[in-house]
Amino acid sequence: MGNEHNVDGIDRAIIDVLVRDARVSNVDLAARVGLTPAPCLRRVRRLEAEGVITGYRARIDPVAAGRSFCVYMQVEIIGTSQRIVEQFEAAVASYDEVTEVRRLYGPVDYLIRVEVADGGAYERFQSERMYPLPAVRRIESYPTMRLIKSSAYDAATATFE
Repeated sequence: MGNEHNVDGIDRAIIDVLVRDARVSNVDLAARVGLTPAPCLRRVRRLEAEGVITGYRARIDPVAAGRSFCVYMQVEIIGTSQRIVEQFEAAVASYDEVTEVRRLYGPVDYLIRVEVADGGAYERFQSERMYPLPAVRRIESYPTMRLIKSSAYDAATATFE
């Protein structure tokens, strides 16, 4: 796929620790993976430079942020010209309520994750933001009940955060 990296067992151990606690000190990280601090820091910097580690982010409690209502939308669009696809993707990606967009294989074109305050906010989002887009053919909504697990992968690039 062109994104192959030479990641060994120690690199994976570093990544695993950072996924669980990105704020860990280099000294603690080194101790957890069996290295001294200097080579550990070199490895972290190499993983960052090679794009294996793409960034560090804070995880936010959706209830505290007023975004506790999570809905997955299956969206079919009309037409698949490059222009239509690019315009649709740019519009959807620009919405603050949208936290993930994936283009799919098969009859459904996109799976879109939307996080808003409540059902009313979602209804407004769908009717005011999604349906006016000229490419939208059909939307199916799946409101979620409860989050069981959330991976530490960056949804946009399918790499670790």
